[in-house]
Amino acid sequence: MTILVTGGAGFIGANFVLDWLAQSDERVVNLDALTYAGNLRTLQGLKDDPRHVFVHGDIGNSELLQRLLAEHRPRAIIHFAAESHVDRSIHGPEAFIQTNVVGTCRLLEAARAHWQTLPEPEKTTFRFLHVSTDEVYGTLALGAPAFTEAHAIEPNSPYSASKAASDHLVRAWHHTYGLPVLTTHCSNNYGPYHFPEKLIPLIILNALAGKPLPIYGDGLQIRDWLYVKDHCTAIRRVLEAGKPGQAYNIGGHNEMTNLAIVHHICALLDKLAPSRFTPYASLITHVKDRPGHDRRYAIDAGKIERELGWKPAETFATGIRKTVRWYLDNPAWVENVQSGAYREWMQQQYSGAAAGEVQGVKREA
Repeated sequence: MTILVTGGAGFIGANFVLDWLAQSDERVVNLDALTYAGNLRTLQGLKDDPRHVFVHGDIGNSELLQRLLAEHRPRAIIHFAAESHVDRSIHGPEAFIQTNVVGTCRLLEAARAHWQTLPEPEKTTFRFLHVSTDEVYGTLALGAPAFTEAHAIEPNSPYSASKAASDHLVRAWHHTYGLPVLTTHCSNNYGPYHFPEKLIPLIILNALAGKPLPIYGDGLQIRDWLYVKDHCTAIRRVLEAGKPGQAYNIGGHNEMTNLAIVHHICALLDKLAPSRFTPYASLITHVKDRPGHDRRYAIDAGKIERELGWKPAETFATGIRKTVRWYLDNPAWVENVQSGAYREWMQQQYSGAAAGEVQGVKREA
């Protein structure tokens, strides 16, 4: 038996592949384009593992998809591959349309052609699982009920719009062609192997380097936080028992402001890695807010708990401690991922604040 994972060298995808092979002998064909956020060092422990077949390629390559599906005949496709950073989508939205919309369309078409050739019972048990985001729902007012699966799709950034478009494509391929699809919408993930353009790894690594800790605007934007390994167990459960055509919200029951997250990390680092920069909270730097910044996301994960019996194992306190500890214990991975391209991006995005230039910006003691 085989599954095909797209984007399996990225943050969530790689964690899923590692988790899958730690619990199963079922082979994984891992297709990844190795853009800036893909990192084969994350999968280094699988280098000589015959259960892991890595393929360097793009989901937009229809010929490659057809060949892989014909050769490996997977029983399921788990689709992680996506451009995923809101800030990058603001600067360059077209790449998000190409990968998240056009790429998903081509993957769906290849999956449909593959599925139609399968004999029974393989055809009945085949699944296409599309990993999406809570950002497709838009923003919530303070005190408003959390997003359920019935919430309107109202994306506000080029990134979330591209993911919403891919959600609609997946739904349409089920309704029109009968392709047995599943969709998951997760809240903000954190944990090991996270590319350091995102808030939590950025704050950890900047603090350890004594650089400013950039926070957009007042820092009171609220997100729900999900430990990545909990997300992996949820996806496994949806793949195992989810009903085709259905969507499932996956959340961590951890609504917190960005500012509270940063203070929590600083307090942990003060205990685990005290240095001349302690207290690390003295490095907090408020920078200009990004355009159209959604104020609040919140996930109601009641459906997956009621119907599939899943709920997160980690609280934010336990998950963030494991995450900080992992970054402290893995400096070689960190050094490798912080390339010149990454440094140039941080310089551009935060106008020097993340790189250590603090003139003209507000710092919080």
